[in-house]
Amino acid sequence: VIEAFRAGARGVFCRTESLKLLAKSIRCVHEGQIWANSSELQFLLESMSEPVPMKFLSASGDALLSARELDVVRCVAEGLSNREIAQRLSLREHTVKNYLFRIFDKLGVSSRVEVVLYALGNHASPKAASVEGSKKETLPPAV
Repeated sequence: VIEAFRAGARGVFCRTESLKLLAKSIRCVHEGQIWANSSELQFLLESMSEPVPMKFLSASGDALLSARELDVVRCVAEGLSNREIAQRLSLREHTVKNYLFRIFDKLGVSSRVEVVLYALGNHASPKAASVEGSKKETLPPAV
């Protein structure tokens, strides 16, 4: 399970689960969410009892993530899809993907699961990401 998520899997479907859940799991992953049953999540959390060291500050002592990147991390921790993050933060979906690539690079992670673990390890609030005080990217008017 751990290796699957580290390799970029967005969900794990156990063969012992009901086939009725298969369509739901595929739909969830397609929408950008993570799919795993509670026993798989418990195994994952127990297996990761040793925290992976993450960088919180740059070499110069500056914050590693910008305020906007932290907003995106909070949204990912809530389980929002890229589209939902874009809507909440008034961004384009492509911009959200760019933020995620930068976040992955800065944190040295390769999946949304690892970003969530980072957020949980840093006590990131799963409350709605704020858009106040953040620079908003405005979308062009519909034509």
